[in-house]
Amino acid sequence: MEPVFDVIAFRQALGQFPTGVCVVTSVIGMDKLGVTISSFNSLSLDPPLILFSIDHRAASLPLWRKAKGYTINVLSENQADVSSRFSRPLTNKWEGIACQLEAGHGLVLPGAAALFHCARWAVHEGGDHLLFIGRVKSFLSFRDRRPLVFIGDDMLPWSPE
Repeated sequence: MEPVFDVIAFRQALGQFPTGVCVVTSVIGMDKLGVTISSFNSLSLDPPLILFSIDHRAASLPLWRKAKGYTINVLSENQADVSSRFSRPLTNKWEGIACQLEAGHGLVLPGAAALFHCARWAVHEGGDHLLFIGRVKSFLSFRDRRPLVFIGDDMLPWSPE
């Protein structure tokens, strides 16, 4: 008999690998979509591809499946509140946020450290998540803004020291 796999210990071990914190956004009809992710990765330089994943339990997943484009907002060190806001299934998560629509992609959140505007490339099953692969159409990087980093159970400003 195979031993029981300790999912909680596995998640804690994964938390030892620091990751950036992002909010991926899209617009489907009149619906604004936004969700906090730490599963953002580069996939390919040629063509320029990125990937992120969304939990199958996310209430907004049916809308994400329809998205033709996304904007990845890499959060800056002072945006932990934005991360928290978009990590919950709140109906008013957009209230009070002055965002800008990037035509054919998603919404730009002010103050991000970097932005990636992507067209949908592919969507794949990935266990308890759905993997979204986007082709980067344009990007911006604000080198004067330090990114927000998730490690363990904490969000911290990134520091090269």
